[in-house]
Amino acid sequence: MTITKPTLIIDQEKCKRNIEQMVAKAKKHGLVFRPHFKTHQSLDIGHWFKDFGVTKITVSSLTMATYFSKDWDDITVAFPTNILEIDTINTLAKKITLNLSVENEESAVFLGKHLKHNVNIFLKTDVGYHRTGLNPVETNTIDTILDIISNNPLLHFTGFLGHSGHTYNCKTKACIEKIHAQSLQVMAFLKKIYTESYPNLIASLGDTPSCSVSEDFSGIDEIRPGNFVFYDLTQNQIGANSIAQIAVAMASPIVAIHNERSEIVVYCGGVHLSKDRLIDEGKTIFGRIAKKTKNGWGGLISDAYVKSLSQEHGVISMPKDEIVNYNIGDLLMILPVHSCMAADLMKSYMTLDGHHISKI
Repeated sequence: MTITKPTLIIDQEKCKRNIEQMVAKAKKHGLVFRPHFKTHQSLDIGHWFKDFGVTKITVSSLTMATYFSKDWDDITVAFPTNILEIDTINTLAKKITLNLSVENEESAVFLGKHLKHNVNIFLKTDVGYHRTGLNPVETNTIDTILDIISNNPLLHFTGFLGHSGHTYNCKTKACIEKIHAQSLQVMAFLKKIYTESYPNLIASLGDTPSCSVSEDFSGIDEIRPGNFVFYDLTQNQIGANSIAQIAVAMASPIVAIHNERSEIVVYCGGVHLSKDRLIDEGKTIFGRIAKKTKNGWGGLISDAYVKSLSQEHGVISMPKDEIVNYNIGDLLMILPVHSCMAADLMKSYMTLDGHHISKI
């Protein structure tokens, strides 16, 4: 394959193994598996999920829901409902099973007045992340929204949807397990209160760290991890995956070498990788360098990492005994800190055998 500019390479076999393992975990625990597709954003990669029996998906926007509705007919939009997109909501609800997330009375009232087709409603619940969502102890507010839903024949309460995004701040599996246990408690609290009135309600949780590490999903009906399809350095630092499971790498052309500083400059910047970073032993890291192989990439080059990013430039700190192995025009394989952001920024993927995979 010929690569002339920053290119996001995907290892199809690693990716499929990651999918297979998460499908197996969901089956093991009797869970509905509704993977989040905001990571890969590709109909072609979505087909790989179908090969493992996946029939329901999650997305983060109505734009994404529209794109995937070509192939999928049961889609949850996990982002709080944007009432300004009511025309898109009605278009989608006419042709697929559309599940929306609501966390306030205003949105529920608006939907009740403007919907033309049936829509399922998850109540977006704050399980401790404090980014957004209903406070689970404010049951008066929950009851009010449920009353609005129950009084409209086009609105159907489906359950409670939460995201334990604060697991991304963890550095140990014990930390992930602690947060996950707290999220399970929140869902158990809500199910205890509302199951009698809504016996079929679904408790839905979704974060890759918890779904990768935990073996306790007591009281949960559905999981919605997304990042696991590729994994990345953040998940590795958390303890959710091994380096060998990371299924994407940015092939980046070397444009300058500064031996005196032990630095390599690559054509690959913030517009390709994003500026997500890790702090490791006092170093700010925007990516790590994997050994380029004939068929992709292997393990990490010790102490080689992306030390800074500007719009198009990436500066690599490369040990002196390694820098002599590289020349202008060579490619470096950079493992991303956050694969979701890198994938979002790039227009397509390239497989190890040189085929292009399109995305939204």
